[in-house]
Amino acid sequence: MTRLLALPSLVVVTAVWGATFVVVKDVTEQAPPMDFLAVRFLLAAGVLALWRPGRLLTLSRRQWANGVVMGLLLGIAYMGQTFGQQYTSASMSGFITGMAVVFTPMIAGLLLRRRIGLSTWAAVTIATAGLGIMTVRGFTIGLGEGLILLGALFFALHVVALSEWSTAGDAYALTIVQLGVVGVLCLILGAPNGLDVPGDRSFWIPVAGLAVIATAGAYLVQTWAQARLSAVVAALALTMEPVFAGVFGVLVDGDEITVRIVLGGALVVIAMAITEIRTTTSARIPEAQAEY
Repeated sequence: MTRLLALPSLVVVTAVWGATFVVVKDVTEQAPPMDFLAVRFLLAAGVLALWRPGRLLTLSRRQWANGVVMGLLLGIAYMGQTFGQQYTSASMSGFITGMAVVFTPMIAGLLLRRRIGLSTWAAVTIATAGLGIMTVRGFTIGLGEGLILLGALFFALHVVALSEWSTAGDAYALTIVQLGVVGVLCLILGAPNGLDVPGDRSFWIPVAGLAVIATAGAYLVQTWAQARLSAVVAALALTMEPVFAGVFGVLVDGDEITVRIVLGGALVVIAMAITEIRTTTSARIPEAQAEY
């Protein structure tokens, strides 16, 4: 039963992340991106650690090492994305970040020697086409696009590592380790200029919400869900983030509803439906026989 809840839970996470685009846009106008990310991730890790401090003591050395590696992968992904966004458009950034859905089955196949089924490749292709229709308006490769592509590669590596290393029992503790590592990395990167964040409520109230809900809560759910999903299925679920970002952009920021958004979003939803059917079918057969 919990396996069937994993995919919908991950989609809910993407809805939360999609809703944060507007908030993050406003907050990063008040503080440097690395300083904001350091505060966001360290606060999230601190909240989880204080809530259940004993959970970290249950991790073995191997699990600690896995958590640190996954945190480094996630941190590098965020840095590539954040710095890349300074040199390219938001739409191009969204599409290239979504390319992690293409990298994930390739990495899973190469590193883990996992066989990827035709239905999954079809879903990957459909989701990528949907992302392209929603976001791409001319394609160029420059410094910004290269950095974001690097970030997408590391997001894919993180998804694969999370599906491979996380278990139901250590999801909470691994989430703390990962978020803490990302926070420390961002803090180090922003250290040369000092930590520069305002003391206004207009900054700290949204940052607290982002840290508790969109970071601590969301990554805890992601770690729990990926203990029950293959990396490729998880990557496909994460392509829903730009779809929700578009929806909330229309509802909150008054963005225009275009044919591109509707058609692209529909293709991503179709890809998710294929994944849902595949996941439900796989849950009915022994794990060893399931093909992703």
